[in-house]
Amino acid sequence: MTRTDTDTIAPRDPNTVMTLARMGSFHQCRLSFMRVLLRRLKADNWRFERREFEVDAKGVGHAVYTAHGPAHSYSLVAFANDLPPEKRSDRVIATEWDATFTLYDGIPDRTEIERLRANIPLQEAGRVDDNSLSVSRANRSVRLWDHVVEALAAGQQPDEARVADVGYLMRTTAVYGSGKLGAADREKTAHRPEFHAPFQVEMLSVFLTRAFVMDLVEHMARVRSPDTAVPLAPALRRRFGIGNSTGLGMAPYLINHPVLLNNWIAAREEALARVRSLRSALPGTAEAVRSFTRRAQINAQGWHSEHPIQQRKLADLRRDMDALATHLAEADLSGPQPWNALWQWGEENLTLEGQEQLVSLLLEPHGDLVDELAQCMAADETTPTRIDGTMPLDLFRAHVEDVYGFALTIDWTAQAAQENVWYTSEEKLEPRLGDRYAEPVEPYELPLCPGRDAARMHADLLASDAGTVARFLMDHPEHRHIARRAQIAARFPFAEIRDNTIGAGLLPIDLLRAKLAFFGAVHFDPRSDRWVRINMFQHAPFPGDLAAGEADDWTFPPAEEAAQ
Repeated sequence: MTRTDTDTIAPRDPNTVMTLARMGSFHQCRLSFMRVLLRRLKADNWRFERREFEVDAKGVGHAVYTAHGPAHSYSLVAFANDLPPEKRSDRVIATEWDATFTLYDGIPDRTEIERLRANIPLQEAGRVDDNSLSVSRANRSVRLWDHVVEALAAGQQPDEARVADVGYLMRTTAVYGSGKLGAADREKTAHRPEFHAPFQVEMLSVFLTRAFVMDLVEHMARVRSPDTAVPLAPALRRRFGIGNSTGLGMAPYLINHPVLLNNWIAAREEALARVRSLRSALPGTAEAVRSFTRRAQINAQGWHSEHPIQQRKLADLRRDMDALATHLAEADLSGPQPWNALWQWGEENLTLEGQEQLVSLLLEPHGDLVDELAQCMAADETTPTRIDGTMPLDLFRAHVEDVYGFALTIDWTAQAAQENVWYTSEEKLEPRLGDRYAEPVEPYELPLCPGRDAARMHADLLASDAGTVARFLMDHPEHRHIARRAQIAARFPFAEIRDNTIGAGLLPIDLLRAKLAFFGAVHFDPRSDRWVRINMFQHAPFPGDLAAGEADDWTFPPAEEAAQ
């Protein structure tokens, strides 16, 4: 793509993008980490093998799935368990699971497998070293698991409607990496090309887990009836993803990693700006966007939730996709800057759900233009950010007013403005949310409301005659943490959420969805305003399909379904 092909349109304003309501409407896109992973696996000709599968008639045993790359091999070591139904739970306090996993750096020998067998099924209670890159666990979706085993054992395929209703056979309740539970720190692998982009270790672990789960369910069907059992039909097999339950423990991540958040959002916004800036539609892209929109309609219709908030959002999305499809059927996409015109139409006619889905749809046929931005999404967080004490105070105050202007209009003395308190639970050492006025949690509050803290600092800035940031912080050392954040946000425009993260109206699921959308998750299904179920790698190829198949065009229901 040359400069003459575009008339540059700037990325969207951070004040528009970085609200919780909009972030809670993000969708997967070409820059989502699952898709980045599969594109690399395909491009680098990774080879996969099932080295071991030793599971008995009760479903107890282990398996090893190895991915061979240009320079390194990685093995998913899976341990299957015959878990009694009464012990099956999505809660973090569970102590047993249907399956547990580690992504091993290399290929484990028998001694290593036995060491892992003694520790990985225990999860937090076990001992893990830096040969493990991730540690995870999963439980069966019992209503669908039993049905699939019974159908396959009887020589039949499972009911497609039941498969569509759930969408996965196992649901992970944690996929830990980056030093969690003693696993390897990111620094061990960040220099490896396959893991440069964020969360590639975790995505590879889930990708291989999906292969194991499908093999396990077919194995259990053969055990039940060796003479009549059949495998899943390939097209139906791909409709299964891996579920995940995610709660408050993940929610503060985006606040705690401002530069990383900036890099994720900035890459996505730059991608959208590049597409909007195109002077004309590239060959084939107009029909591609129409086709992806039809597939997005199917996706929206098949996405269900029992939570009232998500039901309203889904109603918006379905109306939006219908309206977009109708508009595209009549729109002239041969004129100047057609994608910018379509975007402007979307801003005027679609809800937040539809607008953020439109972002994904516009990126879909423009991989050559935007995929390279995935290499800009990592962040080096090993070096602490130093406060620039020489910065003139007038300039610093201007930065604060620019980034935290939303917070300066909030009455922080009002009870509703700071009803919630983020704190760390004593039992699991994970973030939790409490009521400031109903629970004795305020003394344990974590600094997870930059807006309020910036407003407090701004009041002192207005009253200060200090000439520099250093002199101001000598008088007000309590503002050091927010001063550092403000200087970071002045350099990285998408580093800060421009919203109240402790107010009465806070929906932690907005934070969860923003992060999970960057993972590549679909079918967000909140179970409350504090935890959500999702689906990962649904419709994706399996490891053995990558060499001869498509690595990228899988995140919406297949094109043939849209055509029908």
